[in-house]
Amino acid sequence: MKYRYIGKTGLRVSPICMGTMTFGTQTPDEKEAFRIMDKAYERGVNFYDTAELYPVPPSGELAGLTEEIVGRWLKSKPRESIILASKIAGAANGWFVPPIRHGMTAIDSFHIERAIEGTLKRLNTDYIDLYQMHWPDTVVPIEESLKAFDRLVKSGKVRYIGTSNDTAYGTGKALMTSMFKGYARFESIQNNFSLLNRRFLDELAVLAEKEQVSLLPYSPLAGGVLSGKYNQAGLAQGRFSEYINSSNKRQRVMAQRFMNDKTLASTQKYLKIAKEHNIHPVTMATAWSKQFSFVASTIIGATNAEQLDATLAAMDLELSDEVLKACDAVHNEILYPMG
Repeated sequence: MKYRYIGKTGLRVSPICMGTMTFGTQTPDEKEAFRIMDKAYERGVNFYDTAELYPVPPSGELAGLTEEIVGRWLKSKPRESIILASKIAGAANGWFVPPIRHGMTAIDSFHIERAIEGTLKRLNTDYIDLYQMHWPDTVVPIEESLKAFDRLVKSGKVRYIGTSNDTAYGTGKALMTSMFKGYARFESIQNNFSLLNRRFLDELAVLAEKEQVSLLPYSPLAGGVLSGKYNQAGLAQGRFSEYINSSNKRQRVMAQRFMNDKTLASTQKYLKIAKEHNIHPVTMATAWSKQFSFVASTIIGATNAEQLDATLAAMDLELSDEVLKACDAVHNEILYPMG
């Protein structure tokens, strides 16, 4: 196992992080979620990521349930053997209104204090290793947000902080603010990154490299598209097959963004590359996402323990230059908005 460090921290993590986004829904229920986390732990995964908003799709009825499940599981493990990450819900002025705290969320002192207390209680722990902003607040000044996060670090409730779904401008401004004010800084950024979504490979990649801010890629399978299940005959079971005809406009847009003629055409070519090199397509896609110097750990998900076999196979896999060049050729051949 080749462990990596997050940013400039002492957090030494496995190259694969176990994401928990769906834990608490029917698939998986709590029993299966325990099986998933146990299997990951036994295979050497020491990094687990959750959020106060989970499970997804978000609902006021279920919000916080995922943290409770992870907290109950955590009792069976030595706490210091786990690097535990969670997130405060982003601001209501962002991409959607979170169904928690009556939809009045903000990344201000009040909400940061409320959020961390709830998270610590649900997770049955007295500290979080990495506490992240789920998405930026476009109204509250970043100085106020960082000042409140810094208090959490000084109090010992949080070891380090990070951001998520952020931009180069937002992350850069936060880093400058921390430097001039002496606040704890964002050590990580958790953004969408996959063979079908390479947008991080622009100014953000430069910032991550130069400032030693680690990317924690989520959705390395592009919401399951890169598994190839949506390229099969008939409508495969999955999140996007449910979203595509949803009455929720945001879900429809998300499904169409990830699953369209061009992304499916790219996926078909990636499936061919994986077959030619005798690599499971899920393993190839996961390995690709972690094969960058600015990546600390790739966040995977699962609805059952058996699905972990293909993703965990990427833990120590380094893709050859031949495979990487073939993947780049597909990307350059089929251009689409997510590229």
